[in-house]
Amino acid sequence: MADISKGERRTGLVNGFAAYGMWGLVPLFWPLLKPAGSVEILAHRMVWSLAFVALALVFVRRWAWAGELLRQPRRLALVAVAAAVITVNWGVYIWSVNAGHVVEASLGYFINPLVTIAMGVLLLKERLRPAQWAAVGVGFAAVAVLTVGYGQPPWISLVLAFSFATYGLVKKKVNLGGIESLAAETAIQFLPALGYLLWLSGHGESSFTGHGAGHAALLASTGIVTAVPLVCFGAAAIRVPLSTLGLLQYLAPVFQFLCGILYFHEAMPAERWAGFALVWLALALLTWDALRTARRAAQALAAAPVPRPVTPVAETPASQV
Repeated sequence: MADISKGERRTGLVNGFAAYGMWGLVPLFWPLLKPAGSVEILAHRMVWSLAFVALALVFVRRWAWAGELLRQPRRLALVAVAAAVITVNWGVYIWSVNAGHVVEASLGYFINPLVTIAMGVLLLKERLRPAQWAAVGVGFAAVAVLTVGYGQPPWISLVLAFSFATYGLVKKKVNLGGIESLAAETAIQFLPALGYLLWLSGHGESSFTGHGAGHAALLASTGIVTAVPLVCFGAAAIRVPLSTLGLLQYLAPVFQFLCGILYFHEAMPAERWAGFALVWLALALLTWDALRTARRAAQALAAAPVPRPVTPVAETPASQV
C-alpha cells in the first residue's frame, strides 16, 4: 500500500464508508418490500443480483475466470458451499429484520470476528495471542449473559455470525474477486430461486405483479442493493490498509444497532445491554491487539538493515541467446 497516493487512499476511505454504511442501513430497506414474505424477497435478491452482476461483467468484459472455474470441480464445489451458506445468511437476516429483531441481527455481525477467530483455531489450527484468547473468552461470556436474558441462546445472532464466518472461510479458499464470486454464487442460486418465484406466481401468491410498478421496482432493486456495496468494498480493499478495513467493518453493525433502537424502537433491557457491553469489550481487545501488532511489525520493518546494492554483472540479453 506504500505506493498508493493520498488521493487514492481518500477514494478508498470514501468507498469503505459507503460500503459499510450501506450494509449498516440496509435494515431500513427490507421492510419496504412488504407484503412480500422473507423467502420471496430472498428469491428476488438471488435472481436480480445475478442480472445486475452479469451486466457489470459485460461492461468490464471480465469472463475468463468463468471458464477456469468450470474446469476446476473442487473450486466449483466450494462456490456451491458458499452459495448455500450465504443463502442461509441472507434468508435469516431478511426474516429477522422484518420480524422486528434488528438489534439481535446486529449482534451477529458484532460477534462475527470472534467466531472467525474461533474457527481459525478449531479448523485451521491457528495460534492466538493472549489478547485474542481474552477477547474470545469475553465473547463467550457475552453469549452466556444474553442466553440468560433471552431465556434461550440468541440463535439469530449465532446463525448470522457462524454462517458469515463460514462464508468468509470458503471464499478465502475459492479466491475469486468480489463481483466474480457473487456472479458465481448467484448463478448457482438462480434456478432454484426462479423456480420458486414461478411457483408462487402459478399459485397466485406472488406479490411482484399484484402490488403495482413501484413494488415490482423495489423487488428488482434488491440486486442493486446487494451488488453496489460489494463494488464499493472492492474499490476500498485495493486502496486502504487491511487494518483500516478491519476498523471500518464495525460501522455496519453499529448502524444496524442504532437503526434497531432509534428507528424500530426495539427494547433494550438491562441484560441485553450487559451482553452487548461484553461484546464491545471483546472487540475493543481485538482492535487494540491488532493495532499493537501492526505497529510492532512496522517498527521492526523500519529497523531492519537495508541491504547494500550489488553491482550487477553484465549478461547477454535472453532475446539474443
